[in-house]
Amino acid sequence: MRQQRVDETPLQQRMRRFANTIGVVIGISCVVIFAAGIALGNSVVDMFKVIVGVAVAAIPEGLPIVLTITLALRVSAMAKRNALVRRLHAVETLGSTTVIGSDKTGTLTENRMTVQEYWTAGEWYGISELQQHAVPRDDEHPFVLALLTSVLTNEAQVRRIGADEYEIHGDPTEAALLIAALKAGFHHEEWRARHPVVGEIPFEPELQYSASVRARGDEHWMFVKGAPERVMRMSARWLTPDGELPLDAEAQEEIVNQAHQMAARGLRVLGLAYRRCKKHIETHTGVPEPSELVFIGLVGMMDPPRRGVLEAIDECHQAGIRVLMITGDHAATARAIAAQLHIAPTDAEVITGAELERMSDEELRERVRTVKVFARVAPEHKLRVVRALQANGETVAVTGDGVNDAPALKAADVGVAMGKSGTDVAREAADIVLADDNFVSIRNAVEEGRIAFKNVRNATFFLISTGAGSILMFLFAVLMGMPMPMLPAQLLWLNLVTNGLQDVAMAFEPGDKSIMRQKPRAREEGIISKILWERTALVGLLMGSAGLWLFTYEYETTGSLTRAQTVALTTMVLFQNFHVGNSRSEFRSAFLLSPLRNPFLLVAAIAATSVHALALYVPVTQFILRVEPIELDAWLRSVMVALSVVVVVELHKWLRNPKLAREGI
Repeated sequence: MRQQRVDETPLQQRMRRFANTIGVVIGISCVVIFAAGIALGNSVVDMFKVIVGVAVAAIPEGLPIVLTITLALRVSAMAKRNALVRRLHAVETLGSTTVIGSDKTGTLTENRMTVQEYWTAGEWYGISELQQHAVPRDDEHPFVLALLTSVLTNEAQVRRIGADEYEIHGDPTEAALLIAALKAGFHHEEWRARHPVVGEIPFEPELQYSASVRARGDEHWMFVKGAPERVMRMSARWLTPDGELPLDAEAQEEIVNQAHQMAARGLRVLGLAYRRCKKHIETHTGVPEPSELVFIGLVGMMDPPRRGVLEAIDECHQAGIRVLMITGDHAATARAIAAQLHIAPTDAEVITGAELERMSDEELRERVRTVKVFARVAPEHKLRVVRALQANGETVAVTGDGVNDAPALKAADVGVAMGKSGTDVAREAADIVLADDNFVSIRNAVEEGRIAFKNVRNATFFLISTGAGSILMFLFAVLMGMPMPMLPAQLLWLNLVTNGLQDVAMAFEPGDKSIMRQKPRAREEGIISKILWERTALVGLLMGSAGLWLFTYEYETTGSLTRAQTVALTTMVLFQNFHVGNSRSEFRSAFLLSPLRNPFLLVAAIAATSVHALALYVPVTQFILRVEPIELDAWLRSVMVALSVVVVVELHKWLRNPKLAREGI
């Protein structure tokens, strides 16, 4: 039984490394505080209570809750933007994406094919220029044969419902061919009735063609349409102004040249061919592989880019995300559409499926570093491209809609299936399903994933920096031989009642306008960035030293340990309420972030202060927490000291990134 290896997501990797680091730091800190306290004459029982309280205050136990709520909120936001999340981890992983491999038809384009022109027997026929009276009526005229082949190797249904409006059932490409025949004055139902089905070979990506054997009078004719190069390989003759001639090297070069010209204009090109069968093919028996065909000509179709896709791709490039086109279309068509959508320049290198098959894994790894367009690829080729990108350390999102796309969707860091045109197998294999099959929705989902990580990072920084303040306050107090600035119960109150409100509210923080101008995070980058570790140290030192200074001042002034501990606790509560505003953005000034953008956080900060103030004046909580009421002047001193954290963090933001610090939202 084949098993698929399940790797940790980028977020899981970061969380594991972060948990290990924090566990070690808190463990060492508690040992140092305990040993120093015992050495300075404190009892073992008292010091044990202290380190338990410090450990509880320092460990960010609210982080799993924040993480779950943040991801759930982003899942809801993605659903509103047409990206349905099937696996929760995909939210953040998509935000870490460095490469998006996208199909062309239906995702980058509208999947609304329109036939532009036919080329057959050396003549061009523009569909938009056709007048019914000018269309030949001879059933064996090259252009009529081209239309006939388009209709008979076709499973779609089209019904005219207006002057230029049609009701379509089936593949958009095949429907476009039926509409072209209607515009030329031929109705597909009449032609199908006059040419009953004898046998068919339905289209498959690996075949690159479809075929239909039809009864035509007393004969059986085989009609074939598919990739021009594939149909040409099965052909022995071709239609020319002088009739049927051998398909020699010069003729093949002419066909390839014409197909290339059409593809270079951004048209999807199909080849058409037929053959009078030498012997009858019995109905419902297997149809032999086409051979000895007569090449009729080419048909070129336009599938216009979706509205907003060009802008979405440009934004992905600004965000440091490479966008690749992975399509089954002709290389020249893929290159032309890629140039229109700014995926690659007009002279960009294109790797075809045939070229990819000849490459070793090592060679492919090197080529995918620069190549952005892959054409004439089969599903197994897409899987190799995904694995080559991942081998280069990329975080890959890939789209797919067919049954055979399932392996690539599972192998990718984020598999994105089409909700409208995709198969059940593809949707089951994917992590995210697009309700509208639109690349713009992928771009929106990336933005939501980045917001999710940003909120988790900021909440983690808030919890760790405030926990560092508590640890350092006790460490300084023990080393200075002072009484404990807070009791264990007060530490629990600080951590669970006041701190616990703001961290959850940070999950509701909306994104800012710079989120899609930042480069993807490296896999080795932790939950806390280098800048935030610097800020954690600054905030911890400030909170620990300033809180202890105010505790010492109150203790020496009043001689009351209970009052001094109450003031120290109140100061730490206020520190957290002011610092949560700093923590809303890693770079931007807190003064540029309107509190009304996150009303949940505003309410949480007010509630935390109110609950704490009430606890100081209610007898029950006074007894439990060992606190007492404090006067207005003590409140003012606590507020002024706590406000210093805003000044310090603002200075750090300006020094580390002055440009982002002064940008608005």
